[in-house]
Order: sequence, then structure tokens, then C-alpha cells
Amino acid sequence: MVTWTPWRALEPEFPMGGLSLAETLDGGQAFRWHGDGDGVWTGQWADVAVRLRLNDHGRLEWSAPVELGKKVPEALRRYFALDRDFVELADRLPWRSDPHLARAIETFPGLPILRQPLPETLLAFLCSATKQIVQIKQMLGLLAERFGREVLPGFRALPDWNRLDSVSETDLRACALGFRARYIKAVARILGGRPGWEETLTALPYPEARDWLMQLPGVGEKVADCVLLFGAGRLEAFPVDVWILKVMRQRYHLEDWTLHQIAQFGRIHFGSAAGLAQQYLFAYERRVAAAAKPPN
Repeated sequence: MVTWTPWRALEPEFPMGGLSLAETLDGGQAFRWHGDGDGVWTGQWADVAVRLRLNDHGRLEWSAPVELGKKVPEALRRYFALDRDFVELADRLPWRSDPHLARAIETFPGLPILRQPLPETLLAFLCSATKQIVQIKQMLGLLAERFGREVLPGFRALPDWNRLDSVSETDLRACALGFRARYIKAVARILGGRPGWEETLTALPYPEARDWLMQLPGVGEKVADCVLLFGAGRLEAFPVDVWILKVMRQRYHLEDWTLHQIAQFGRIHFGSAAGLAQQYLFAYERRVAAAAKPPN
């Protein structure tokens, strides 16, 4: 049985509304968070488990298993990349001349880009091909349950690449991975025997880091950019998925552009924080689509 610490405000304070918190934790950046419907989110990364909520004053609060409590504040500051001022970064985006981006920023104030463990981020986005968020969560949950290390009762870490290297493709497929099992097994053979690959990757300039990732089986431009954006904090990355493709074609009139051309446009138009703009556009487009759905 896990005993949780009392709720405490996260320091330093940073602005984030409930809509932005839900989008950050359950909108496609990370896949190991679950909401209870009352504004409390329970999630994991590496060997950390934590609960989050916004208090009545809009402050982000956390509670953790007592065994982990001392490490959680610093882990949260890194996870939410609190060394960056995302409000200031959003203000540098070209929203003054881009009314659609301005609407997206206004809708999701304080939206951050998470800085997740790089190995976990790579695994998650290898699972993401042609899958929705709920399915990616299921795959990662099964991988943790069957091959991950127990952190606390009821909480298991994702298996690292060394562990995945020892798992058969058949057993990986049993985790609902489908064809993705083949790619994950192939990547595990490469990275499981390559200590220090994270440091090598993060030290590279963005174009070289992107090329490095794309040499791995199953990693295309979109997956590479997602890994760099959400796992390495490379804000110049501009992932182009089906939502961003729709945004850029319909709202920016790039109907005949390829995915590669759209990614290049995004990095040029939105500048050094293009990945932050991408998240605003992604979040806003999904919200518009959800609002347009007829009620059940």
C-alpha cells in the first residue's frame, strides 16, 4: 500500500490553467498519466511516481509516495523544464502577425514542453505510429507490467533498452505492439549495446541529432522530432503529424506541400521555439475537432 505525502505547491510558481495541464499530461507529449475526472493526475517517469492537481488559486500542487518525496520536487522541476520561461518563449512567437497562433496561445496559457527521459521518449514514440493516445498508453502499460522494474507497489518503470534487448519479438508483440515490435527489437539490439548514446545524441546540433535518430529502425522525421522535442528539449524541432498536417494545409494554405517541406516551413516561420508553436497549434486543432463532434 502506498502512502502519499500531503499536497505541496511546486516551486517556482508558473502559470498554467486546468486546460493547459490536461493538454500537457494527456495530449500526446507523455503517455503515462491518468486523470481521475476530478482534476487529479497520477503519473510516472523513470523511477518517479507523483500526483498533480491545481489548487483553488491555480497553483500546481504535488503529492508523492513518502518513499520518493525528497526526490520529487527536483524531478518535477526538470520534468516541467522550469529552467525555461514558456510564457516568455510564447511571447517571442510570431502571434502578433499570426492570428491563428494567437488564438491557440490564448486558449492554452502557460503550455510547457515536458523534458522527459530520453530513452522512455524514444520508446513511446516508436509505439505511436498510426496509434491514438489511449492505445499508446496501453502498449507502454503492458511493457512496464511485463518487463519493467517495480518502483513501488502498483508502479513499475518502463524497461530500459538493455532489458528490451533480452525480450523476444514474440513477447513484445504480446504487448499489443503489432509491427512496432520489430522496430523496438531492432533498436534495442543497437542501443542496448551502446552505453552513452544519450549523451552523444544530446551533444549534437539539432540537424545532426535528427539524422542520428533517423538511422534507427522505425524512426522517421516525425518520430525523431518528437523525441528531440519532448525528450531532449530541442524547441527547434517541429513534428508534423496528421493534426499539424491538417493545420498547415487548411489554415496556412500549404495544401500541396510535403511533410518535409511543412516541417521546414514551421521551423522558419515560428523560429527557434517552433516546437512550442507546434504544441499550441496541435492542442487547439484537437480542441476544435472535439467541440465539433456531435454529442453521443
